[in-house]
Amino acid sequence: MQPQNYTNHKRYVFMFHVVLFFAILALIGGSINNLTESFGNEDRLYNASLICLVSLCLLLLFIFSRSFALKAQDRAIRAEENLRHFVLTGKLLDSRLTVRQIIGLRFASDEEFVALAKRAAEENLSEDAIKRAIKNWKGDYYRV
Repeated sequence: MQPQNYTNHKRYVFMFHVVLFFAILALIGGSINNLTESFGNEDRLYNASLICLVSLCLLLLFIFSRSFALKAQDRAIRAEENLRHFVLTGKLLDSRLTVRQIIGLRFASDEEFVALAKRAAEENLSEDAIKRAIKNWKGDYYRV
């Protein structure tokens, strides 16, 4: 695995983010088409409505499964970086820092972490600005 940096740290799973997403969209489109063509035919209407409902449920599962995993990951990152700051300084992270800012700070090396965390809180830096300010990138190879 190549070393992470600002340009390559984002992770996309092609089969999930592209193939599955578009397959679900195609399923929804086809099921809605099937449902509209089934009006007037009571034998087909019930099955078509169930297929439409199942396809919408799959879309919701796709969205929520990703959002729930990301929320849990965000909580873990916040706890890890708070502990890291405590170990380095004896104090918890500044309460003005948002979760997005803390997520950006996780890539900073220990040498620049404390100063960058202070700067991020004082200047209200965005997650992207924090990542761009990192000079010695610390890769996160275990994220989902």
